Amino acid sequence: MGNAALREIAVIEEIPFADVEGVVAVDAHNWLYRYLTTTVKWTSSSKYTTPDGTEVANLIGIVQGLPKFFEHDVVPVMVFDGGPSELKADEIDARREQRASYEEQLAVAREEGDEIAIAQLESRTQRLTPTIQETSRELLRLLDVPIVEAPAEGEAQAAHMVRRGDADYVGSEDYDALLFGAPLTLRQLTSKGDPELMDLEATLAHHELTLEQLIDAAILIGTDFNEGVHGIGPKTAISAISEHGDLWSVLEARGEHIEYADRVRQLFRDPNVTDDYDLETSLEPDLEAARAYVTDEWGVDADEVERGFERVDESVTQTGLDRWT
Repeated sequence: MGNAALREIAVIEEIPFADVEGVVAVDAHNWLYRYLTTTVKWTSSSKYTTPDGTEVANLIGIVQGLPKFFEHDVVPVMVFDGGPSELKADEIDARREQRASYEEQLAVAREEGDEIAIAQLESRTQRLTPTIQETSRELLRLLDVPIVEAPAEGEAQAAHMVRRGDADYVGSEDYDALLFGAPLTLRQLTSKGDPELMDLEATLAHHELTLEQLIDAAILIGTDFNEGVHGIGPKTAISAISEHGDLWSVLEARGEHIEYADRVRQLFRDPNVTDDYDLETSLEPDLEAARAYVTDEWGVDADEVERGFERVDESVTQTGLDRWT
């Protein structure tokens, strides 16, 4: 999920979508999950559930979400997570426990017939099942959207691609993109209106820190991979790192210890990424095949996706495919 406290540290500004151009390496799991939960919350389950009970709300979410890129002359590259680090085990366990709690509440809401609570809780119990993973990739392929398989964290891979010059922005709601060294990150790509731009260089300059020191400050606050130091928030962390220079000096001065701090630090400084990908950004979506896949093969209500497919078609027709080259 990333550390929301980093928002107090990051330099972020809202920018017009018209000013965004080029390639966005999107944290696919992050992007998909947000559209998945929104679709489930606001759409009748009968619209995306197969006769055998398989839910594929993700297909509606993808079709409704992709046009935002196409209509603004932006090429999305979907970067999927690989295996999670063992350091993230506690975070994953916590999410599972929270989901189990929501599932118990959902059962009660269904017994009581509370439709509002049912809609809210169904969205909170969503997860990226193997079927959702598989069908998402296939629909993206039919729409000719490039896919990159990360060896570990999708955010880290996306940041690496921007640093290599293969993409212009990372697309993610998580602030941890900063810690993986993403130069520019677009947030709110799944929201209405314009996105936010999170700028790493401006953030470092504002606090007079190096990237390594920013990582140390984040570890003090706490990340998906470690518990922070009790009582240390964003301002205190920045001040402590500025005063003492690095994580170890701060911990020594305060008589504190962070388990596996060295491994967490290394994970951000030298993440597991790959150069083994081939980006072809001259998109030629096969809309007929994509429609058939969503509505015929998976039985999604055609009315839920038709406008999205029309928007993709219109954006391609109006501007041609040369823009993707």
